[in-house]
Amino acid sequence: MASLNRSFVTKHIAVVIKTFRDGWLLLRDRGPSQIQFWFIALAIGIAAGFAALFFRKGIEATQAWLYGTDDVQNLHSFVSSLPWYLVLIIPIVGGLLTGLILHNFTKDGTVRSVADVIEGSALRDGQVGTRAGIASAFASFITLSSGGSTGREGPVVHIAAVISTKVCRWIQADGITGRDLLGCAVAAAVSASFNAPIAGALFALEVVLRHFAVHAFAPIVIASAAGTVINRLEYGDVTEFLPPEANELVFYQELPAFLLLGLFCGLVAVVLMRSIFWADDVGTALQERTGIPRWLRPAIAGAMLGGLAIFYPHIIGVGYETTSMALMGQLALNDVMVFVVMKTAAVAITMAGRMGGGVFSPSLMIGALAGLAFGLVATSLFPEVSGEVSLYALAGMGAVAAAVLGAPISTTLIVFELTGDWQTGLAVMVAVSISTALSSRLVDRSFFLSQIERKGVHLAAGPQAYLLAMFRVSGVMRAPDDPRAADDARCWEMIGEGIYVDASATLEVALPVFDRTLVQFIPVVTLTGQDAAPELKGALFHVDALKAYNRALAATAAEEHS
Repeated sequence: MASLNRSFVTKHIAVVIKTFRDGWLLLRDRGPSQIQFWFIALAIGIAAGFAALFFRKGIEATQAWLYGTDDVQNLHSFVSSLPWYLVLIIPIVGGLLTGLILHNFTKDGTVRSVADVIEGSALRDGQVGTRAGIASAFASFITLSSGGSTGREGPVVHIAAVISTKVCRWIQADGITGRDLLGCAVAAAVSASFNAPIAGALFALEVVLRHFAVHAFAPIVIASAAGTVINRLEYGDVTEFLPPEANELVFYQELPAFLLLGLFCGLVAVVLMRSIFWADDVGTALQERTGIPRWLRPAIAGAMLGGLAIFYPHIIGVGYETTSMALMGQLALNDVMVFVVMKTAAVAITMAGRMGGGVFSPSLMIGALAGLAFGLVATSLFPEVSGEVSLYALAGMGAVAAAVLGAPISTTLIVFELTGDWQTGLAVMVAVSISTALSSRLVDRSFFLSQIERKGVHLAAGPQAYLLAMFRVSGVMRAPDDPRAADDARCWEMIGEGIYVDASATLEVALPVFDRTLVQFIPVVTLTGQDAAPELKGALFHVDALKAYNRALAATAAEEHS
């Protein structure tokens, strides 16, 4: 028995020694480069944090100048006392400037957003277009300063992505490093915008990188902390909203109400997202039918916003004043219902008008209003088992925002860090989970992924769907001079039968051809003109396409689990 104990102890001592030795070798061989990478992450976090801070301060200063007020936090109360023509003209001028910027500095005249950052992470090694990104930042800045009914967080995320892209190109980063640095920049930007370090880090992992790999966690947390410090140096350690301290959940009896609230908020989120897409489709159809130049489209949207703001000034800007009033339970039911409809319409007009800005702040405001409306009804029907209506507003704020972003974890934490109210976590978590589960079945998982899906990129379906779009046929095919090339005569015979694929196509187009024709290879051609004969470039073999696809899947799985 004693010998068995000695053997057991000896074995475990050997394991401990081996562990320390392996750790020392890892620190010696990879430690310096890893520490260097963390310093780069810190630098990107600081840069993105300052970018978020300057963007916010610049918007506040410009709003104060345009509307003639020193208190932009209570902008809508001040706007209601301004002359109607001034409320109308400011968004029109802002829209005109936005349209000219986007027309001259982007290919398609549209503002870049969080969806483009997610797409860059998945398909472009963590990089985004810098020229269009900078133009989009200026366009969103003008939109938000001149009364656009969107949020500043989306543009800030894209600005951060531009910063990380510049760094990636400078250090010639590979795909994994580029995505990690992109996550660092996004985390810092979100943290600096919301004073929410935990949520900022998780937002980058959950929404942008869409995985929780261990190798990305440490640098992203470092960058997120840096962004938070920059925010607190300017604004102090205070929350964005101050809900009442009397938020108490009447457990067991009241919890089913938050399940219903989650379903209600999920539907509200779906209506918001589909309203934006519907308005964009209508605007595009009208633009094509009437021949309106694309640079004029934001100005027309600005005129519509100005007209609404004359009667409903709360739609202007990010809406933090109205959100705060909802969280305090200071609005009547009739006003809340009208505000939800008007804010949804204003957000749809702003985004369909290609004016710029993000959806996060509007979803917070609409969620708080929807939650308050639900709470006013629920507490009036069952007053004996009900808590404060402000708790419903808080839970609704998180539920709608989480459904829109497709980010239940980070949004729940953002709500907690925005309000400092950690005591009502169960109600918020229940509403958020139900809302996200419902909305993800009615749209392509989130607003951002739905935007990407509308462009024909299938990120919502997972790597098995979108990785095929990363490979051009020309990069996988066998050229005619390859020792294993296909027979030329057979290739021309297949071309005559209509079995071929263009060299510029992707495997997403080519693989269904294999399934349909059951051939071993497909001729690859270049189509030079409508009447010109195709030029044979080579042949794509089914086995080569599958090998490339499998390698990409393996690399993605390795990155997500490293």
